[in-house]
Amino acid sequence: MKSTLFNMVAVLFCITLIASAGVGGVYQLTAEPIAAANAAAVTEALRQVLPAFEETTEQELTLDEMPITVYTATSQAATVGYAVKSMTKEGFGGVITMMVGFDMQGKILNVNVLSQAETPGLGTKMAEPENVLLKSVRGKNPAEINLAVKKDGGDVDALTAATISSRAYVDAVARAYEAFTQVSGVGVDIDDPTGATDAASGATETMSADAQEGGKDE
Repeated sequence: MKSTLFNMVAVLFCITLIASAGVGGVYQLTAEPIAAANAAAVTEALRQVLPAFEETTEQELTLDEMPITVYTATSQAATVGYAVKSMTKEGFGGVITMMVGFDMQGKILNVNVLSQAETPGLGTKMAEPENVLLKSVRGKNPAEINLAVKKDGGDVDALTAATISSRAYVDAVARAYEAFTQVSGVGVDIDDPTGATDAASGATETMSADAQEGGKDE
């Protein structure tokens, strides 16, 4: 009996060891291609939101306990723009990440939604080319507009029947602008109540207060 039990334990241990080695081997084989694919995706996103550039340098920030990356783009040793990999946790489906490009004065050049899990056909439209959210912010300086959806008294057109998603989009853009001001030194801090707008904090507060109402739109 003891011998049989010992054999069973030994076999189980061997199986576990082999399985663990297999998982580790698969990870080693896939880690590098996944990292390369992620790097390529970031590079493509940068090209979509920035003017022509030769290289970028990265700076990591933490805003509202979320990791934010600012890319300073240069050409012939001169800065030509900034791109911010921003995020929000306020989406209807959870976290939304995006890349927001700014010119030297803080005007939004373009927005590229990198990941989202919003309602298909509603909130997912934020990732479509020429959607109303993008049209409302592209070419605008957040310091010069009320960066909130029109339902909340702002200047941004919301996606039809997707109020929460629209507010989340604005929240991520506002956080991107805050990061831009910190790194570039240009513009105003939109968390400063004396500034032109209070979009970064206001968007989050509005989503919390009106979440139930917004949910009807999703």
